[in-house]
Amino acid sequence: MSSLLIGIAGGTASGKTTLAKILKDSFQDKVTILKHDYYYYDRSHFKVADHKINFDHPDSFETDLLIKQLKELKIGKAIERPVYSYKTNERLDKTKKVKPAPIIIVEGILLFHYEKLKELFDLKIYVDTDADIRLLRRISRDIKERDRTFESVKSQYLRTVKPMHQKYVEPSKYQADIIIPHGGLNEIANDLIIKKIKDHLRQI
Repeated sequence: MSSLLIGIAGGTASGKTTLAKILKDSFQDKVTILKHDYYYYDRSHFKVADHKINFDHPDSFETDLLIKQLKELKIGKAIERPVYSYKTNERLDKTKKVKPAPIIIVEGILLFHYEKLKELFDLKIYVDTDADIRLLRRISRDIKERDRTFESVKSQYLRTVKPMHQKYVEPSKYQADIIIPHGGLNEIANDLIIKKIKDHLRQI
């Protein structure tokens, strides 16, 4: 049995995780979720001071490993995915076992930028949210969940997040099969996606 592979892309704090959770709630144990963020290189990989690392550049991710592991999941093999700490910017020594499922969801800002990764997805979804809303959400998230200061979030946003979004993330929107406006809580769009997934499950 080959899994249905769904990519959910979009800018930082656009609602990708919200949509993934909605789909998980709809299909329960039929869904496995991976984040491109799990595949960040360890900070030692970058050879620069931490505050100079560009985490929003395509080269910041070990995407070849993600591609390899997605291919294994798609044919029914379990994987050991990396575990990454946002607080220390380190890839931890431990890994986490991920079992295959009928539906595999991958979320990340740059999924559709990489040709070989993009080709793996059976359904490509881009969550399109106003930049001001995304910035406010990111500030709240990074301060509450990642021990960042307001000044550090602002500095990173202006230095790398915004320019990388304009250069890499926004252009990749047009590679998507479905573009969802207004974030991950667009009920009409979500209902259509859920219906498509149900149709696929009936066919396997």
